Amino acid sequence: MFSTLATYHLWWLLALLLIGLEVALPGYFLLWIGIGAAATGVLAWLLPGMSMLAQAIAFAVLAFLACAVYAYGVRPRLRRTDAAGERLNRRGAQMVGQRYVLIEPIVNGRGKARVGDGEWLVNGPDLPLGATVEVVSVDGNTLRVRPAA
Repeated sequence: MFSTLATYHLWWLLALLLIGLEVALPGYFLLWIGIGAAATGVLAWLLPGMSMLAQAIAFAVLAFLACAVYAYGVRPRLRRTDAAGERLNRRGAQMVGQRYVLIEPIVNGRGKARVGDGEWLVNGPDLPLGATVEVVSVDGNTLRVRPAA
């Protein structure tokens, strides 16, 4: 069966196999080697007289380059995205540094601020109704605030 296939077909089959294995065993590594195999198939298709040794060398180089693209280009961007996602389900952590207006004055260290269409309890120095506060930290469902500069 494989004797009737051109060498570029074999590279593309290898690419499909590697990418399929990546789906079964996720980790990003086999994907990039599969991309190297697919690129080698394209190269073998464009240059039909290319020897198997040249194709093997091209595969090694292209797989290495594809892995380098992942390591130095894609992976750092994924890490930055993951760092932002750490706060996704912690709404209070997203509020640190934000400014809100008091809808109840802070008396004896406690008051309320308007956050979007809701109200949050705030702790901080005594401030009048309508004062703008900045969130410095979150303790459960209570915002710790200071007067906004």
